[in-house]
This record gives sequence, C-alpha cells and structure tokens, in this order.
Amino acid sequence: LKTFQGHRDVVFHVSFSPDGRIIASVSKDGSIKLWHLDSKEEQTLQEYGNAVITVTFDPTGKLLATASDDDTIKLWSLEGVKLQTFKGHSRRIYSLCFSPDGQILASASMDRTIKLWNLNGRELHTFQGYPRGLNSICFSPDGQMIASGSTDGKVILWNLNLESLIKLGCEWVGDYLKNNPNVSQSDRRLCD
Repeated sequence: LKTFQGHRDVVFHVSFSPDGRIIASVSKDGSIKLWHLDSKEEQTLQEYGNAVITVTFDPTGKLLATASDDDTIKLWSLEGVKLQTFKGHSRRIYSLCFSPDGQILASASMDRTIKLWNLNGRELHTFQGYPRGLNSICFSPDGQMIASGSTDGKVILWNLNLESLIKLGCEWVGDYLKNNPNVSQSDRRLCD
C-alpha cells in the first residue's frame, strides 16, 4: 500500500498513464499532480485559480487533458507546458476521454452536451438534446461509439461516424479556411 500526499483539498479525479508508470491527480485546490511510480517523484504541473475536476491521459501517455471549474479544457505536455485551451461548454465539465487513436477528445458537461474536439482545440461536433446533465463519458475500443452517464441514472450510447463528422465539418468551413486571408497557412490545409 502506498499513499501519495500533496494536494491541499479534495482529490476529484485520478488517472493512470497507459504504461502504468504515472498517476495524474487533480484537486479542488486547483492543482494538477503527476506521481511517478518508479522514482516516487511528485511533479506539480499547474496551480489553477479554480478547482480542477477531471483528468485523462491520451493513448500515447504523452499528453494530459484536464477540465476545471472555469468550464474550459486544457491540453498539457507531461513537462507542464499548456498546449491548448478548449472553450465551448457553458457549465462544469465532469468527464473527458480520448478516442482510441488519440486524435479526438470528447467532453461531457452539465450543460447537457457532449463535444468532440480535435487536438488543436477546434470543436468538431456537439451532441445535444439530452434533457439532463452528462457527467461521464468514454469511447468504445473501436472508436465508433461513445457511452455517457447522466444525472438521471441512465447510460446513453451515441453512434459515431467520425469520418462523416469531419467531412461534414469541412463541407461547412472548407471554403472559409481556404479563402479567408486571416486564416493561417497551416489551418488552410485542415480539410485537404
């Protein structure tokens, strides 16, 4: 039995890295900590001003996603560099999950939506219309479905066709990306 101490308040969520060598934990005190099991080292990634609600590793174990009380998601390197901020939910985000290929991040929120994001922070799709808040989410192993848990005690299964979603998104914004002079060169090629 091993106990790790370092947070100053309630620990809301913990997550193992895919290789099982690191545990990430987040707390009401606003801290994100990595516990390196081999070296017993504690690493503090960030101190937020807000409570951090959930944390998850990407499938490679090189990235970490967190959601905090400010209704945002942040993507981190394990060195503590904030790579991206995702904005779009209007209430607390309770759960995050990477797709099996690590290319999509799903978020479930009390605003009654599930959002799919690419790792550049772009919202790919929003599933809405469920009458209650959503507080848990995970991808199926093949990445074709999402299961979510809601505050009314139900598990909801959502069918995905990610290729169709990405194609549909590109149909909506493709011309804008290619023709707008204010769009960066790298973003112009997102739908190629």
